[in-house]
Amino acid sequence: MAKPRSAAAAAAAAAKAPAAAPPKTVHSALVTYASMLSLLSLCPPFVILLWYTMVHADGSVVRAYEHLREHGVLEGLKAIWPMPTMVAWKIIFGFGLFEAALQLLLPGKRFEGPVSPSGNVPVYKANGLQAYAVTLITYLSLWWFGIFNPAIVYDHLGEIYSALVFGSFVFCIFLYIKGHLAPSSSDSGSSGNVIIDFYWGMELYPRIGKHFDIKVFTNCRFGMMSWAVLAVTYCIKQYEMNGRVADSMLVNTALMLIYVTKFFWWESGYWCTMDIAHDRAGFYICWGCLVWVPSIYTSPGMYLVNHPVNLGPQLALSILLAGILCIYINYDCDRQRQEFRRTNGKCSIWGKAPSKTTNGETKSSLLLTSGWWGLSRHFHYVPEILSAFFWTVPALFDHFLPYFYVIFLTILLFDRAKRDDDRCSSKYGKYWKMYCNKVPCRD
Repeated sequence: MAKPRSAAAAAAAAAKAPAAAPPKTVHSALVTYASMLSLLSLCPPFVILLWYTMVHADGSVVRAYEHLREHGVLEGLKAIWPMPTMVAWKIIFGFGLFEAALQLLLPGKRFEGPVSPSGNVPVYKANGLQAYAVTLITYLSLWWFGIFNPAIVYDHLGEIYSALVFGSFVFCIFLYIKGHLAPSSSDSGSSGNVIIDFYWGMELYPRIGKHFDIKVFTNCRFGMMSWAVLAVTYCIKQYEMNGRVADSMLVNTALMLIYVTKFFWWESGYWCTMDIAHDRAGFYICWGCLVWVPSIYTSPGMYLVNHPVNLGPQLALSILLAGILCIYINYDCDRQRQEFRRTNGKCSIWGKAPSKTTNGETKSSLLLTSGWWGLSRHFHYVPEILSAFFWTVPALFDHFLPYFYVIFLTILLFDRAKRDDDRCSSKYGKYWKMYCNKVPCRD
């Protein structure tokens, strides 16, 4: 067996070696086409419609529906769809360039990701937590010293989302062309179908140069970082509008920031997950991180800007503590698995040696079957969904729309659990069935 190579060495070898055959799509071609068409035709207008409903229709789905019924769907969307402005483009490019610079320039420990299907070992610089701290400190300092008012971001939010919708589509075309003409490693290849290549992606680890990892940028430094920045933005906007921040907004903002802080604390662990180690850089994941995360994931806070709710100290504190507990359990699930893998099973889980099973004959892969992972095969999704519920519930129940993200996340994670199980079943066969017998509950 060839010795695993670094991502840089693999990039040099890519030109000499034939492109690796892409993995089989986990869904049928029909499902892939349907989801592709749904993303292209439904998700972009939904992002704009959600913004319009939250900001201009009092959060009421009924009012938004009446607008579309009165003007017709196409004319109604055209009437509310803001065109990208120069201010919007400046905000997007300013933020993107700032995060790209932090990704490249801030110091960080060397981290090696899991061995890829082609035998490559991607190498990262783990500086996400530093970038996160610098971003928030810089953003708040610009506001505090009167250099930049974050309320401007909120005031131009529709234009920003519109620009992201179009700009991210162009960026995905760039990824498709790059995958054909200049792949960064041997972990790339074409399925022979243009739609599938564009949708699922052609490269597993696309990079610009030797060190700028595109998926780390789109998923982490733009998508997740914008989540935190927008959470702070909504809080500041409500303060400027009302002269105070409601306890509901404080709970929402605190829980979102704690969750994003947890993410960047654990960022190197994320580089070992399905998003990075298995899903290629295509429209499905990159458009989602560049557009869907800043719009949909932050939507409960967007709603609260114009709908401050006074929870009272007892209820606010109860929701906050419940949310923190869920975020901690989600983190501890990932920590247990990461420690188990790092020590090759020679660690302590809940005070005792872990229970485990082995996948494969020629290559051994240990699977944890105790701790949180003895409860179900994807137990970490449960506290993640509950965390989303707890930072949404401060909005209470006057309107349905703030809970769209919780519903979407539940569907997304159930689909991801199924895709992960199907992939493992195909890869490990009878050994995966043995594991499922030990941990029969999937979610």
